[in-house]
Amino acid sequence: MAIVVNLDVMLAMRKMSLTELSEKVGITMANLSILKKGKAKAIRFSTLESICDVLDCQPGDILEFRKEE
Repeated sequence: MAIVVNLDVMLAMRKMSLTELSEKVGITMANLSILKKGKAKAIRFSTLESICDVLDCQPGDILEFRKEE
């Protein structure tokens, strides 16, 4: 997939667990895990906004476009 999710990188940089993020954002561990693994087909802007708020980052820090060759 051309969109890469760098959620695990941001969590490591913030020294935060997926469980802690789940509690602070109000998203289930299962849904965050799907997003983290890059298996999600979509993400709501409100969810992305909440994640960025908690991790103090920009959407581009979490989502990356890699051109497939």
